[in-house]
Parts: sequence; structure tokens; C-alpha cells
Amino acid sequence: MDTVPSDRLRLIFCFLAVFVCYFYYGILQESITRSKYGDQEESFVYAKSLVFVQCVINAIFAKLIIQLFEKPSIERTPHWLYAVCSMSYLGAMVSSNSALQYVNYPTQVLGKSCKPIPVMVLGVIIGRKRYPLAKYLCVLLIVLGVALFMYKPKKGTDSANDHIFGFGEILLLASLTLDGLTGVAQEHMRANFQTGSNQMMLNINVWSSLFLGIGVLFTGEIWEFLNFTERHPSILYKILLFSLTSALGQSFIFMTVVYFGPLTCSIITTTRKFFTILGSVLIFGNPITSLQWAGTVFVFLGLGLDAKYGKTPKKNQ
Repeated sequence: MDTVPSDRLRLIFCFLAVFVCYFYYGILQESITRSKYGDQEESFVYAKSLVFVQCVINAIFAKLIIQLFEKPSIERTPHWLYAVCSMSYLGAMVSSNSALQYVNYPTQVLGKSCKPIPVMVLGVIIGRKRYPLAKYLCVLLIVLGVALFMYKPKKGTDSANDHIFGFGEILLLASLTLDGLTGVAQEHMRANFQTGSNQMMLNINVWSSLFLGIGVLFTGEIWEFLNFTERHPSILYKILLFSLTSALGQSFIFMTVVYFGPLTCSIITTTRKFFTILGSVLIFGNPITSLQWAGTVFVFLGLGLDAKYGKTPKKNQ
């Protein structure tokens, strides 16, 4: 009798936790990457270093969860698989963060909301899956919504700087593709090695920290990043909060999947993305046209219908 109210309370808690963490995460991400710093109005252009700090804190957070709340278990997932998965995971994060230098946060969030597209394409090509008709209709709605949102009408004859698909959108497309590859790799881990969510979070972030650490040292970006934080120490507080909200958000998403399943989790994350867009518009004043609002409605309608009706029926074997 008591399990229903307790499950309901846990669901409400998970929803609020995911919403609060990722709402604040989005606000901090845009604040860090789009703000101007100091008298010379410097911009923050150290996307790889930002993701490096985020991955390190994510790994530490996952390790603490495993040490405090999980029983010791044998790790069966090969490390090379973690390494491959971390490359796509890392590329998606860097591309997504870098895109914010060219597009505003609502465009980035809406673009990242289109994960069903690369998941479907890669599932058909790599996993040889078949999807129900409802799945294709949902993806069609999402594509239509993104097209409406990203379309920029030409103003007069000056089209040199008024492009429909620019570098920021290319970065978002790369991020989506890599997200799809990450999903395929993670599903392979779970199906073949029964990898736990926290073990996956820990190892992927450890490998990502290693790859990024080598990258920022080799390019010298880490020293430029440290010099920037020395000139503008106020950004350190934002970066720390950004990384902590990322780690907390990931852990609450894993909790939602464990207790309520991926369907409930996808509905919660889709809902919070819509409110994140609203928050960015209200706080940062990012302009959104009526055409873009129509596109927003199409995208989230497609995502919502996909969560409810677009699941592949299980096969009895």
C-alpha cells in the first residue's frame, strides 16, 4: 500500500531534480560561453578545457557513488569499448559546447533534442533494426520542426552573412551523430556485458578525461584556459557549478531509468528541455520568431509522441 505513494514521491523528486540540475546547467553553459569578461570584453573560447573539467568532476562523482552505495562487482566490460565510447561521447560534448559560440542556447537545445534521428539511422544501418510506422512519423515531425526553427529568411539581396545552415549548425549535426554512436555503444555494453550505469558513467568520463587531458596539453589550450581564469577568477565559480550540475543531473537521470524506465526518463528530459528554452529566452533575451515557435511545437510534439507510440514492439522468441 505504501509503495504507490513512495514511488509517486520518488518520481516527483526525480523530475524536479533533473529539471533543476539541467535548467541551471543550461543557464550556466550559456553564461560561460556567451558572456564578455573584463574591460577588453574577452570571450570564453576554451570548449575542450571546459569539457575536461566537467568530465573529471563527473568521474569523481560517479566513483563516490560506487564507493558509497554499490557493492563490489567484477568489471566485465573491455576497456577498449569504454575508450571507443568515450571518443564519441567526448566529440559530442565538445561539438555541442563549441556550437554555442555560433548559435544561441535555444537553437542548441532544440538541435540536441533530435537524438531520435541519428539513433534511428544508425540503428537501421548498424543494428539492422526495424521500426514501426509511428516511429518514422514522429521523426518526420521532428525534422520538420528543426527545419522551421533553423530557417532564416533572406533579407533583401544581401545573403552573404544570412545563411540557413552555418558552422554552428554543422557542429550540432556532428554532435547528434556522435550522440547516436554513443547510444549504440552503450546499448552494446548493457546487452553483452550488463554494464552498470554508474560504472559506465565512471569509465567513460575517465577515458574522456584522459583523451582531453592529452589534447589540451598538446595544443597548449590548458595554459591559455588557466591564464584566462587567472585574469577572470569569477568564472571559476560558474565552471564549478556547471560541472556539479552536470554530474548531479547524470546521476538523477540514471536513478529515473533504474526506478521508472527509459520511457519516463525521456518524457522528463523532453519536458525540461522545453522549459530550458523558455528560461534562456526570458533570462538572456534570445529572440525567437513565430516561425521558430511553430518549429519548437513540432519538435516537442514529435518527441512526446515518439516517447509514447514510437517504441519498437518486443519480439517473442
